[in-house]
Amino acid sequence: MTRRFPEGFRWGTATAAHQVEGNNVNNDWWAWELAPDTPCVEPSGDACDQYHRYPADIALLAQLGFDNYRFSIEWSRIEPVEGQFSRAALDHYRRVCATCLEHGIEPVVTYHHFTSPQWLAAQGGWHERATIEKFVRFSEKATEHLGDLAGRICTINEPNVVAFIGYMVGAFPPGALGKEHWLTAQDIMRDAHVAATEAIKNVAPDVPVGLTVSMSDYQAVPADDDLAVARRDRIRFLSEDHYLEACRDDDFIGVQTYSRTRIGPEGELGPEDGVPVLPMGYEYYPESLAATIRRAWEVTEQTPVLVTENGIGTDDDTQRQAYLRAALEGVLDCIDDGIEVLGYTCWSLLDNFEWAFGYGPRFGIVDVDRATQLRTPKPSAHWLGGVARANALDRP
Repeated sequence: MTRRFPEGFRWGTATAAHQVEGNNVNNDWWAWELAPDTPCVEPSGDACDQYHRYPADIALLAQLGFDNYRFSIEWSRIEPVEGQFSRAALDHYRRVCATCLEHGIEPVVTYHHFTSPQWLAAQGGWHERATIEKFVRFSEKATEHLGDLAGRICTINEPNVVAFIGYMVGAFPPGALGKEHWLTAQDIMRDAHVAATEAIKNVAPDVPVGLTVSMSDYQAVPADDDLAVARRDRIRFLSEDHYLEACRDDDFIGVQTYSRTRIGPEGELGPEDGVPVLPMGYEYYPESLAATIRRAWEVTEQTPVLVTENGIGTDDDTQRQAYLRAALEGVLDCIDDGIEVLGYTCWSLLDNFEWAFGYGPRFGIVDVDRATQLRTPKPSAHWLGGVARANALDRP
């Protein structure tokens, strides 16, 4: 009744700097949250104050049983003015990495997680090809300071989300500009990953480097409808394969999955009748993780897969535990079929700022009291930590 994960399988949780640190006043998201016509329901403010509370959070991770922590460094703190790098900010993130290692936690460092310095946004951000050179310079500086401590490096978090939601939909900065701008941003972010990977490897050749891609289990409905299949394949190429194909020589591909997307002959269909819908508006569908792992393995031509985000936004922690169990069963099925899956990272460690949704959606396995910042692990945290310590999943 017990299914074991491979020896060396990694277990972690994740956060992003802007979602947990608090008061990142120099990035484009801070300005976006406070704009008069912002789509954000509330500003991030102090967030979870992790900029000061990271030692206790990392110690808690170790106590729960995890062996790695994926977090991001805030570009706007490190380079608040173009060309001027803060040694104090770099030293802060070095201390975060060192604290992880002191507790037996591998630091998995993300260099760009949705936020850019306001000075970069004022120059056109990810719509300008000059941004590639600026991101490469930042990546070099960060790696020179952190590369000897980092266990893995993720260049950019979900560039497909930044490009589409920011430049086409308009719920992320800079706001919708149109299809041409979206496609341009897609190309620039893909090329920035490739260039930054080379720069990182030049500084720290032994540190594994990869990209994280937001993936969905895209399903044609009906499955045998030619138009539905064609629409699904076109959407999947633009949103995922565009990046996956650029990662065939990477050390790993970060898969980040939450649900499925149903595509009919006329376009996206929305949730299926009878399937629970979560607060973020998508279906409860843990089977999506296995489907996207298989897809990433296929399109990248067998680049090792690291699940860098997977989880559920819900107030029902029993539902969260059931989701995580079902998702992990799917991971084991993929491993049994010969797919190289390096590890599993739950999103997220803390109930935190969920971008335009504010503090409403609760993805954390640890509750955060908004008034006191008190951290309280949920039952799912203890359960998942136990799975991590055992490196095995017991069937109920």
